Amino acid sequence: MTGTPRQPEDEAVVDETVAEDDVRADAASAADDTALAEAGLPAEGEPAPRPARASLAHRLYNGEAGLDVVGRRKFWYRVTAGLVLLCLLAMVVRGFNFGIDFAGGNSIRVPATSSQLADVREAAEGAGAEVASAQVVGGNSVLLRTTELDNETETAVVAAVAEAAGVQPAEVSPQSVSADWGGDVTGQALRALIVFLVAVMAFLAVRFQPKMAIAAIVALLHDLVVTAGIYALIGFEVTPSTVIGLLTILGFSLYDTVVVFDKVEENTKDLSKSARMTYGEAANLAVNQTLMRSINTSVIALLPVAGLLFVGAGLLGVGTLKDLALVLFVGLAAGAYSSIFLATPVLVSLKEREPEQQALRKRVLARRAAEARQGGAATAAPVASARRARGAAGGRGAAAGAVAVAERPAALPERPAADVPVESPSSVGPAARPGQTRTTTPRPGQRPQRGPGKKRR
Repeated sequence: MTGTPRQPEDEAVVDETVAEDDVRADAASAADDTALAEAGLPAEGEPAPRPARASLAHRLYNGEAGLDVVGRRKFWYRVTAGLVLLCLLAMVVRGFNFGIDFAGGNSIRVPATSSQLADVREAAEGAGAEVASAQVVGGNSVLLRTTELDNETETAVVAAVAEAAGVQPAEVSPQSVSADWGGDVTGQALRALIVFLVAVMAFLAVRFQPKMAIAAIVALLHDLVVTAGIYALIGFEVTPSTVIGLLTILGFSLYDTVVVFDKVEENTKDLSKSARMTYGEAANLAVNQTLMRSINTSVIALLPVAGLLFVGAGLLGVGTLKDLALVLFVGLAAGAYSSIFLATPVLVSLKEREPEQQALRKRVLARRAAEARQGGAATAAPVASARRARGAAGGRGAAAGAVAVAERPAALPERPAADVPVESPSSVGPAARPGQTRTTTPRPGQRPQRGPGKKRR
């Protein structure tokens, strides 16, 4: 019976160290281009694809980029205070241009075209009327709004505008509006506003917390003052449409603020247990996480309103739209600003006065100081993150596709140090050369001998 010859032990030892590049090269040569494409690997000879950069919204949501809104809230307070002061001065100095629905007066509607608008207005003023506004409505009529006229002056104005438009006086439609009606509308609007604010505070206090209700009301009052001040500064006529638009923007501003507060509540839940960040930092993260959503919502809402204001009222001359379009445009822009730069900073200013939040801030700062002191001396285990490393050159090169490692351990020693001398045939014998330690085979029952310099433990 013939046996297989045994290979020498030295020849049976195989070198297990294989270069990583050789393994990848063999795998790439064994796979065709289709298999490499399905695996997401570049074909042979092609450079490695550059990792896609995360979108701005993704980086804002993860806290990798964003605005320090809460940290710089004093700056935004100063900007807001200056804007509110300017609007208050405009309301006091210039006042409002109330329409006949609020101030009382007469309206006269006559069949005419836009080319006859100037002639009809001049005729009414020549008859003794003080024309507040003149505009084309419906495409085939001119609407004049004047101060309050007595019966004789009204008859003269009707005859004059009929002659200027080339129609009979019977075709002219005069109408008188009392100032009491405007006062009733104003009173009802104020009562509706107070009920709205009370309902908002009750809802936010129950759904979130009372301090969030206070911050939301501050943002709503800011929107009201800014919108009214811009209206007074520009001098547009205040009509019932203005009041309707003013109440509409309050709902939009509240909606945007509630979305931000909902994210703030999510980020600050059980915050004292982890002590990873302060209340202000968690709230600032919530603002950035909802920033793109707030901007997108505001832009989409402003586009049609801008069409009404600039195209409808500006280019086409549809004057009945400008009072509603202006209040909506200014109110939507002010609401987007207040929900981002005012509501959350006010909330943080109120919350950081609480002893619980002050204690949390001290714990977070103490923890960070301790980690900073231990960061240089400690050697941590490698921690892989979910993001891909960008490499030392901004994400270029072969290392761009590797998994990022937060901290790399120090290089392991080539061979660990032995606790006791390693026995070998050459070191066991009865004789020893000078400077060489010999050990003898222990007899049965004899305790093993320790080398020189070894002490009993």
